[in-house]
Amino acid sequence: MHLVNDHALIDNTRIAHGIHGKGEPVVLIHGTPSSSYIWRKISPALVDAGYKVHVYDLLGFGLSERPWSPDVDTSVTGQVPILQGLLRHWGLDYFHLIAHDIGGGIAQRFGVSYPERLRSLTMIDTVSFGSWPSKRTNEQMQNGLERLIKAGDGEHRQHFHDWLRSTVHDPDGLDETAAGIYLDFISGPIGQGSLFQHQVRHYDPRHTQEVADRLHELGRLPVQLIWGADDAWQVVDWAHKLHDAIPGSELHVLEDCGHFAMEDKPEKISGLLVDFLSRQK
Repeated sequence: MHLVNDHALIDNTRIAHGIHGKGEPVVLIHGTPSSSYIWRKISPALVDAGYKVHVYDLLGFGLSERPWSPDVDTSVTGQVPILQGLLRHWGLDYFHLIAHDIGGGIAQRFGVSYPERLRSLTMIDTVSFGSWPSKRTNEQMQNGLERLIKAGDGEHRQHFHDWLRSTVHDPDGLDETAAGIYLDFISGPIGQGSLFQHQVRHYDPRHTQEVADRLHELGRLPVQLIWGADDAWQVVDWAHKLHDAIPGSELHVLEDCGHFAMEDKPEKISGLLVDFLSRQK
């Protein structure tokens, strides 16, 4: 089930997005190497609880445009103006924000600049400080990505299928249909090149380090952190550091849960989100 069913031209780039339900507005931001598809088990619970859910695929990801020119900024920093443009398109001034992985980096940059626009902020297994790229990805980048970039489709798919399996608590538990959809977005004649140009190329902690000393400002907002205890990409130590940096924030660490927490524990996360949002009156 894809949640994006419409398109908008934002800063001369095509962004796939969708709106579901009625009520208080909630915006969901995915991370890498995923798309809005990762929210498919979460969005229905928010809609049922009376929220109007806004989802989109980041520029260079999922069903959104994959710009040909490397001059188009698809980094965490470059995605903030895209979010701002979508908010104008949606007519949203004040909303709940929920973000995962590098989406949390976008949320941090947006939140310290425009706190008055956020009713609440939830970050799930998010990048922060110098937490990224992950140890495994950093090792690959240090060793050079040339072989991966030039790999044939079969080798590429196998490598990143294994990579995706490391996002969940039980590697054998990732639904093969879901794994196939994630993999299709980052494979093939467009997806493979796009993965390296629009995602891996921008795995740079400076985007979060630049706002690290301002994270305490988010303490003026209701902030919730949700983390998989078994997250191999953003280990749980970062959750505690982020929790300590944001005064008054709530932290929920989920057992038997990895980096793609919404795949491992969708019911638990949906419950935490609905409860948290309902308390922000």
